[in-house]
Amino acid sequence: MKMVMVTYNEAIDIEVMEVLKNCGLENYTKVAAAFGKGTVSGTHLGNDIWPGRNNILYVACEDAKVKPLFSGIKELRKELGKEGVKAFVWELEEMTETQN
Repeated sequence: MKMVMVTYNEAIDIEVMEVLKNCGLENYTKVAAAFGKGTVSGTHLGNDIWPGRNNILYVACEDAKVKPLFSGIKELRKELGKEGVKAFVWELEEMTETQN
C-alpha cells in the first residue's frame, strides 16, 4: 500500500477530484483551506495580501493505482501549471482495519 498526498490550489478542486475518479479512487481524506507557498504557484495565506488557499488530499491505495494517479496529476500540471498541483508518495506501513 502507498499513501499519496496531493496538494493543490482550491480553485482546481473539481479537476483534481475528476483525476481521482478517473483512476478508480473513491476513498480519500481532504484537508480544505490549507495555507502554503510554492515556487510556481506563489503564496496562499487566505488573506487580503496573500489571497487563495490550498487543499490537501490523502489517498491510501494499492501500489498499482499510484502510477495512473501521478500521470493524471502530471497532465493537470501541464494544463493548469500556474494554479499549482503536486503529488507525493510514501510507503504505507500499517493501516487499521474497520470492524464489521
